[in-house]
Amino acid sequence: MPTPLLYVAAALAEIAGCFAFWSWWRLDKPLGWLLPGVASLALFAWLLSLTDADYAGRAYAAYGGVYIATSLVWLWLVEQRAPDRWDLIGAALCLIGAGIILLGPRSA
Repeated sequence: MPTPLLYVAAALAEIAGCFAFWSWWRLDKPLGWLLPGVASLALFAWLLSLTDADYAGRAYAAYGGVYIATSLVWLWLVEQRAPDRWDLIGAALCLIGAGIILLGPRSA
């Protein structure tokens, strides 16, 4: 799977896992919500480890931009709140940064 798709899949898994905890803690959902949350967070970690980055820190840094943009899609589709222009501008800047980290030429 190409790295950008891995990042999106990892972001969805991380957001879903964190949302399960959020729902249990903040929305008074049953304790059973934590089980799929833990599984989703484990899936996130596994997916992120599949990227072809040479270093974990670089993979995590580039992933951060994708995570931010995916979180706003989650906000819009799952939580039914449209991102505002500042959300969109911030996400665009983060994606530009992630692209620079992923695609920038590396010296030996």
